[in-house]
Amino acid sequence: MSFSLRAKNELARVNGRPCCRVAELAALVKTGGRLTGRDNRLTLEIGTENAAVARKVFRLIKEVNRFAGEVSIRKHKRLNRSGYIVVVKGGKSLALALRVLGYLGNNGQLRDGIKKAVVGRDCCRRAYLRGAFLARGSLSGPGSAYHLEIPVRSELDGHDLVALMEKLGVEGRMGHRKRVPVVYIKEGEQISRCLSAMGAHTTLLHFENVRIYKEMRNRVNRLVNCDTANVNKAVDAGMRQQENVKLVVETLGLANLPSPLREVARLRLAHPDASLRELGELARPPLTKSCVNHRMRRLEALAEALRRERQA
Repeated sequence: MSFSLRAKNELARVNGRPCCRVAELAALVKTGGRLTGRDNRLTLEIGTENAAVARKVFRLIKEVNRFAGEVSIRKHKRLNRSGYIVVVKGGKSLALALRVLGYLGNNGQLRDGIKKAVVGRDCCRRAYLRGAFLARGSLSGPGSAYHLEIPVRSELDGHDLVALMEKLGVEGRMGHRKRVPVVYIKEGEQISRCLSAMGAHTTLLHFENVRIYKEMRNRVNRLVNCDTANVNKAVDAGMRQQENVKLVVETLGLANLPSPLREVARLRLAHPDASLRELGELARPPLTKSCVNHRMRRLEALAEALRRERQA
């Protein structure tokens, strides 16, 4: 089950206070509604692919007593995808209800922005965010890239929704997808806050479990890659040092080297895969890694000088 479907199925079962039902319905209508006809033939249609969301829209319209008129749900199919349309036929009474919800202005025209009276309380702001997500929202889980998105009808609707989310402690952003304004969240922590604010607590727990697993897996992979890189680096350095020491010993002779360099040269030839720290532990008396590194650099400088002499 996708995270979008999981979240919407859960949120469709969340019940709120009477004021919250108005706010949630306002978001569902404003974000997912479409108005056709005029005057006594005015009709509101709210489409969704989720049966649970369609039932909730139907129930909210019945519960919010400002609506009067015929309400029905019809099933439709488009591009091999089934969906549902909640249809409200109410004429002038419908227009009055839509003005109360902030969908229409007093002049009867479509109204941009969220009506402040609808989201005056914190609980109503949570309900409005929930309704907007139920209407058109989508959520990509931590298994892929973090992304929560809610397409909106206008720029002002989007900016008002971002401001509403900010009051709930959620950081949303405005953008566009195919010229359609959208409010989106890409950070896992912010998506968790949004799910909590909307009331999707079970989905939040599942989201967090997957997110923690993904982050742990990524961290382990980074550590493994880092260790592998360090091992490869150490092996390359050991091979280079061994070649340099061989050149010095073959040219000058091991016995002719100063005692400190002779011991490190002998240890490197005997233990080609050992790290500098391990070489220091094999020395008698033991040497620090810094000391071994210093002596090895002297041997490598000597080898480089011998190469230049040969080329000359």
